[in-house]
Amino acid sequence: MPLGIRIFLVYVLFIGLTGYFVLNTVMQEVRPGVRQSTEETLVDTANLMAEILRDDFKAGTLSQNRWPQLLKAYGEREPKANIWGLPKNQVSHRIYVTDAKGIVVLDSSGVALGQDYSRWNDVYLTLRGEYGARSTRSIAEDATTSVMHVGAPIRDNGKIIGVVTVAKPNSSLQPYVDRTERRLIAYGAGMIVLGLLFGGVLSWWLSAALRRLTAYAQAVSEGRRVEVPHYRGGELEQLASAVEQMRTQLEGKAYVERYVHTLTHELKSPLAAIRGAAELLQDEMPLAQQQRFVSNIESESARMQQLIERLLNLALVEQRQGLEQRVAVPLAALIEQVLEAQMARIAGKQLRVEQTIAPDLSVIGEPFLLRQALGNLLENALDFTPVGGVLRFSAERAGAHVEFKLFNQTEAIPDYALPRLTERFYSLPRPDSGRKSTGLGLNFVEEVVKLHGGQMNVGNVAGGVEVMLRLV
Repeated sequence: MPLGIRIFLVYVLFIGLTGYFVLNTVMQEVRPGVRQSTEETLVDTANLMAEILRDDFKAGTLSQNRWPQLLKAYGEREPKANIWGLPKNQVSHRIYVTDAKGIVVLDSSGVALGQDYSRWNDVYLTLRGEYGARSTRSIAEDATTSVMHVGAPIRDNGKIIGVVTVAKPNSSLQPYVDRTERRLIAYGAGMIVLGLLFGGVLSWWLSAALRRLTAYAQAVSEGRRVEVPHYRGGELEQLASAVEQMRTQLEGKAYVERYVHTLTHELKSPLAAIRGAAELLQDEMPLAQQQRFVSNIESESARMQQLIERLLNLALVEQRQGLEQRVAVPLAALIEQVLEAQMARIAGKQLRVEQTIAPDLSVIGEPFLLRQALGNLLENALDFTPVGGVLRFSAERAGAHVEFKLFNQTEAIPDYALPRLTERFYSLPRPDSGRKSTGLGLNFVEEVVKLHGGQMNVGNVAGGVEVMLRLV
């Protein structure tokens, strides 16, 4: 099934479920909302009638004056009102009054005079000083015959002497409920249709964009020269740029250039060590010290030869699924080798080196790559550490991993540069010369660490900068 159709089907499912739940929730709230509004109106009406009827009720003249005729005339009125498009041709309120015992003394319908209503909640609760309301069906089996009743107390000097109840059948509200529900359904259906149309257009556009990118990738695989598709921002533009970059690398341009820079950069370290040892040999020194520096020159020369051979094959590193060697590499001994190679620079800058790594602590990996990575870290630290500064090597086992840390005393790295330190060809000016390196050292270290299944973090700490390598 094409991706566009799958996206559209998921979109349809999402819109359908969302529309159903939203409409269902709103529909369920329409009827209670209308009834709540009506009940609030009944409360006001009942309390108004309680004040109007209080004096006549207190005097016992409700049934002897004009109130029965007024309520009867009220029940016969024809408002002929048009309420938001719905006609209203008769009044629907029923008003009755009960005394302190719950006996009906006045009824606008004329059917309950003299009856005992003291058990109905609208009367019972109101006589007790509480809010009295009830909803009762005229026909028990028919929910549409439900009638709302709201009572209000008639008071005499704070004492409740009677109750006025205003009743309204829910059937009089049904037309408004039905109209609201019909409108909600119509609007909801319209929104769902518009949403589906939008989803269809979006799916078609996405499918068309992916088809263009697929055709471009197929043309590249066949060796044909075609123009990369252009998109206006977003992930599709990034994907097209990534495919174009992949094409360039497969053609061998950027790929070869990158490793030429890497090779040049990596040759700097052993050449610097040989040059430093050669300069020191020009001065008089004990024979044992001379032998040590001669040995350094010999080992660094061998290292250069090995480095050239390895870096020529390093182009395959990123394509490898794993390491060529997996052996236990003593970390302390590896650090000693790296320090020995840079002893001339360390002595020239009069640095204090602190190494607190246990002799039996080992990591699993390729010794050559690990040595090159640590050598790059040390060279980078030496570039930024001032004369008389401190280098500190430490490592400890944390569960299944070893956390190696290299601290060098220096100025803090600017915040804007922290996220770019391992970016290829990005470099900061060296404090001594003001020049920048090729910006491949830390990038190379990160690649080696990732190949070993580890992580690399560089950050500012108190007094300097710390690099942490998390290795197996």
